[in-house]
Amino acid sequence: MKKLSLVLTIVLAVHFGHSQTSTSCNCCKEIHSQFDFWVGEWTVTQNGKLAGNNSIVKIQNNCVLQENWTSATPGYTGTSYNFYNATTQLWEQIWIDSSGQSLHLSGSRVGNTMVLKSKPKPNAKNQLSYNQITWIKNEDGSVRQLWEVFAEGVDTVVAFDGLYSPKSD
Repeated sequence: MKKLSLVLTIVLAVHFGHSQTSTSCNCCKEIHSQFDFWVGEWTVTQNGKLAGNNSIVKIQNNCVLQENWTSATPGYTGTSYNFYNATTQLWEQIWIDSSGQSLHLSGSRVGNTMVLKSKPKPNAKNQLSYNQITWIKNEDGSVRQLWEVFAEGVDTVVAFDGLYSPKSD
């Protein structure tokens, strides 16, 4: 039993020692900063009216962008986790909100835009549909978020078209 305990202690020490060393800069590559233009404290408007407030921070040793949304509609909040998946070589977002809904998106950055899509699935009319959210980095430091829903044989629906403006101190 003492040998097993010693072996386990050594294995854990090596693992955690290696993990601390190897994770110190796992997300230091340029690819991991592609979505940094969205990091900040934001006032979000849609059609000139307050839609809500959003806080995007980097967590987990800069490997994850965490979004914390508070809608102007009382009681509605949401959180997303955004990260670069080195295995798929895609950015991913997992969104969960206070109504129990979730959304999983993946995609990549092209130029000044980040485009993430959900996998197609049947909607209420049994048509394949998918969500696509595009974040556009504007020259003035604001960010436009355009959420579209695409379905077979149906016009594209704009679910949200908001402007993120940096909050002033």
